[in-house]
Amino acid sequence: MTLDKIKKLLNAQILCKHRDHNCDIKYAKASDLMSDVLAFSQPFSKPEALLLTGLTNKHVIRTCEIAGVCAVVFVRGKNPSIETVELAKDRKITILTTKLKMFEACGILFSNGIKAASTKKGK
Repeated sequence: MTLDKIKKLLNAQILCKHRDHNCDIKYAKASDLMSDVLAFSQPFSKPEALLLTGLTNKHVIRTCEIAGVCAVVFVRGKNPSIETVELAKDRKITILTTKLKMFEACGILFSNGIKAASTKKGK
């Protein structure tokens, strides 16, 4: 699924998007615990993963970089700092923001074909 379609489905705004960054999203992970994102990151080893979170600090971008996540959606109407947006631009990670709650956003994505990325390595 394209980022533009995700933007429409979640009624989201794109805060930064890269011209050379046309990832086709197939997986999503929702978490406010970045340690869980790293622990359950096997599907994130591919560049077609999306993270949904309510955390807006630059550690989210660092986690996405390590886990191979190509885009992050900040839920509950949260907006990241300029510092976080700049780091995302530098690391070529797309940022979207939506007013939807995490549960609602996950349900919409799941019902439109996005797979859960919550399996531990080897399971």
